[in-house]
Amino acid sequence: MKYLFVLNDPPYGTERSYNALRLANNLLKVDEGVDLSLFLMADAVLCAKAGQKTPDGYYNIERMLKPVARKGRVLLCGSCMDARGIGDEELVEGCRRSSMNELTDLTIKADKVLIF
Repeated sequence: MKYLFVLNDPPYGTERSYNALRLANNLLKVDEGVDLSLFLMADAVLCAKAGQKTPDGYYNIERMLKPVARKGRVLLCGSCMDARGIGDEELVEGCRRSSMNELTDLTIKADKVLIF
């Protein structure tokens, strides 16, 4: 099954990105045949910024994103990155710049699209 997750919210301040990553990681854990793409747009591109430091006891989106990047694919809207001043060299390993054309293609090919 091909899943496409589209995240729009920032890594902190709401729990949408947190909950999306919880579900994505669990899908990858319970079904090795899952083809999962995570597309970050708007403020969600900040989820893929490397070097996040959170207080002890709080969730860390960077740590939650790494397994998804290893087992699936994590793509970021390039124009959203540019608008927020994020360069490719600042991204978590395994995450990469993408485009609306690639998001369109993933949407067409996905069995399920989940938007957070």
